[in-house]
Amino acid sequence: QVQLVESGGGLVQAGGSLRLSCQASGSIFAINEMGWYRQAPGKQRESVAFITSGGSPNYGDSVKGRFTISGDNAKNTVFLQMNSLKPEDTAVYYCNAKGITTGQGNRFEVWGQGTLVTVSS
Repeated sequence: QVQLVESGGGLVQAGGSLRLSCQASGSIFAINEMGWYRQAPGKQRESVAFITSGGSPNYGDSVKGRFTISGDNAKNTVFLQMNSLKPEDTAVYYCNAKGITTGQGNRFEVWGQGTLVTVSS
């Protein structure tokens, strides 16, 4: 079993910043990729940013230049620094991790419970 615990959401004014954190725990042999998705009301879930185990970041077009993803491999933790926030960034942000479990070495993909980010205009 692998679990994700997220933190850092909240309410912020447009132009402000927030930092999200997500830590994975459990039967983890290796994490290949961790990242963040978001889902706004009435919209489909979209990829925001993810980072590979080698440290290569990838960003959705709507957040490039404003968001920065980073990771701490030793702690199985990923961070999302969100700057210059806009009202359209308002959504529930979900952490996602893909990797391999200990023991039988099965692939896993898990989701966090979601954290709400609200950006007021």
